[in-house]
Amino acid sequence: MSEICRCSSSEAEIELFVNRLDSVESVLPYEYTAFDFCQASEGKRPSENLGQVLFGERIEPSPYKFTFKKEETCKLVCTKTYHTEKAEDKQKLEFLKKSMLLNYQHHWIVDNMPVTWCYDVEDGQRFCNPGFPIGCYITDKGHAKDACVINSEFHERDTFYIFNHVDIKIYYHVVETGSMGARLVAAKLEPKSFKHTHIDKPDCSGPPMDISNKASGEIKVAYTYSVSFEEEKNIRWASRWDYILESMPHTHIQWFSIMNSLVIVLFLSGMVAMIMLRTLHKDIARYNQMDSTEDAQEEFGWKLVHGDIFRPPRKGMLLSVFLGSGTQILIMTFVTLFFACLGFLSPANRGALMTCAVVLWVLLGTPAGYVAARFYKSFGGEKWKTNVLLTSFLCPGIVFADFFIMNLILWGEGSSAAIPFGTLVAILALWFCISVPLTFIGAYFGFKKNAIEHPVRTNQIPRQIPEQSFYTKPLPGIIMGGILPFGCIFIQLFFILNSIWSHQMYYMFGFLFLVFIILVITCSEATILLCYFHLCAEDYHWQWRSFLTSGFTAVYFLIYAIHYFFSKLQITGTASTILYFGYTMIMVLIFFLFTATGPKQFHNPSEPHFHQLSGIQNFWTLK
Repeated sequence: MSEICRCSSSEAEIELFVNRLDSVESVLPYEYTAFDFCQASEGKRPSENLGQVLFGERIEPSPYKFTFKKEETCKLVCTKTYHTEKAEDKQKLEFLKKSMLLNYQHHWIVDNMPVTWCYDVEDGQRFCNPGFPIGCYITDKGHAKDACVINSEFHERDTFYIFNHVDIKIYYHVVETGSMGARLVAAKLEPKSFKHTHIDKPDCSGPPMDISNKASGEIKVAYTYSVSFEEEKNIRWASRWDYILESMPHTHIQWFSIMNSLVIVLFLSGMVAMIMLRTLHKDIARYNQMDSTEDAQEEFGWKLVHGDIFRPPRKGMLLSVFLGSGTQILIMTFVTLFFACLGFLSPANRGALMTCAVVLWVLLGTPAGYVAARFYKSFGGEKWKTNVLLTSFLCPGIVFADFFIMNLILWGEGSSAAIPFGTLVAILALWFCISVPLTFIGAYFGFKKNAIEHPVRTNQIPRQIPEQSFYTKPLPGIIMGGILPFGCIFIQLFFILNSIWSHQMYYMFGFLFLVFIILVITCSEATILLCYFHLCAEDYHWQWRSFLTSGFTAVYFLIYAIHYFFSKLQITGTASTILYFGYTMIMVLIFFLFTATGPKQFHNPSEPHFHQLSGIQNFWTLK
C-alpha cells in the first residue's frame, strides 16, 4: 500500500497483510493459509525479495479491509464450523489446538508496519509485541499458559481459548501540505475472545470462546474485528518505528552492557599491545647489551628458528582454501554492517539484510580466489586447479549441504520456511554462474603474480623442536587464544540469537559494527602475541596455530549456543531441535572462517614484524 492516505477521499482503502505464524517453542513457522482462518477472497500477493524467502516470510493479503476514518464495531469476517466426527475437520481443529499449545503468533502488517500488541511488563515498562497469539491453553491442573493470564474468565481446565476478535486502532499523522494528506504512523490491536451467541449479528459481549480438549459435536468459531482511527500529532512518519524499537525488552540493559564490554575489550586490547611492545623492547635491549661477537652468537628464543619460520605448513592447500573463503566472508560482513549502519538495511526494509549479504558473497568470489592463490603459491603449491575448485566448492558446499538437509526437514513438516524449488535453483545459479567464475578470475590474477619473497632463506634441514611446556603446546594455546575475542562479542551474541530464535527485532547495527572492528583487532592481537611466545619456545609451526587460535572463538560460540538452547529457549520436538543445531552449525562454520581469517590480514606469510626481528637479528650478528 502507498505510504500516504488521502484524507480528502473518504473511500481510501487500507489493506492489511498477514505474514507467517511462528513460535518461540518451535523452529517451524507456517503460512497463514496453513491454518483454518478466514481467507482473502481476492488480492494480489506482494512480491518478496531473496532475503524474505530465505527467512521464511510469506506475506499475503488478508480478509480484513478498512476504509480510512470509517470505524467499525464487531464486524463479522467469517465463521468456521467444525464437526468433530469428520476426519478433515478434526485434523484442522487438532492443528489449531497444537498451535495454541505452542503459542504460535500472528504477524499482521499495515503500510509496511507491524500491527503491534502493547501490554505492560515488569518495572512498569510497556512492551509492544509485533505479533499476537492465536489463543492459549489452561492445563488440566488449572495452570494458565502464556496469554491466558490476561483474562480471569479463562479458567476452565484442559480448555483452549481462541482469540477470535481483535480491536484495532490505527494512528495517523496529518500532513500539513496543500494536498491535505495523512500518513499512517502506527497500528495497534488487542486480541480478545468471544463466544458469539448470534453469529449473524455478533455483539462482542459474553463469555470467551472456549474449546474443550475433549469437545465433540459441532463447534462454531466466528471471527470479528473492530477498528478505530486516532490522530497522532507527536509521531512523525520518519520515526514511526521508534515506539516499537524502544519498547524491546532489555534495550536499556543492552546499552549499558555494550558500553561496559567495549571498555573492557579496549582495555584488554591495550594490555595485549603493551605486552607485545614491552616483550619486543626487552629482546632488543638484550641485543644492545651484547659486547662481543661471541656473545652475539649465543642465540636464544625466536632467533633460533628464523631459518624455519617460513617453512611451508602441512596441508597448505586446505589452509589456503580456508583463508580464501574466510576473506570472502570477512569483506561481506564488513560491507553489510557498514550499509546497515547507514540505515539501508533497517527492519523497515524487509529481507534487505540477508539479500545484501548473499549478493555480496556472490560478488566477492574474486577476492576469495585471489587470496587462496596467493597463499597457496607462497606455500610452494603447484596444483592450482585443485586449489581453485576447492575454494569455489568446499566451504560453500558444506554450508549448502547442511542448508539443503534442513530444507528437506522443513519440506517434510510443511513449514513456510522451506525454500521453494525455484529459489534453490536461483541460489545454485548465483553460485555456479557468478561466484565460481569470479573465483577463477581472482585465482588467475593470484597465480599470475610472483610468489611472496621471504626475507630469510629456509633451512634445508628442519630444526628439531624441543619439548614444550604445557602452556606452549598447541592445544592449550589455541584454547586460551579464543577466550579474549569471545569476551567482546558474547553480549551482542545474546541479542543476535534472541532476534533469530525469539523473533525479536535487531536494530543496533552501529554497536554491532563497532564490536566487529574490535573483534578483528582483538583476534589479531591475541594471535600475534601467542604466536610470538610459541616462536620463543622454538616451535616454528605457526601457520595453522595462528589460524586456529582466533578461529577457536567459534567453539566458544557453539558452547554458548548450546547453553542458550537449554537455558533460554523452550523449543520442543525432534524436528525443531535438529533444525536449531543444524542452522547453528552453519553459523559456527561461517564464524570460524571469519575469526580465523581476520588476523591473517595482519598476520600473513610476509610477517612484517618477524621481518623486522630477523633484520635486527642479522644486524647484531654482523656487528
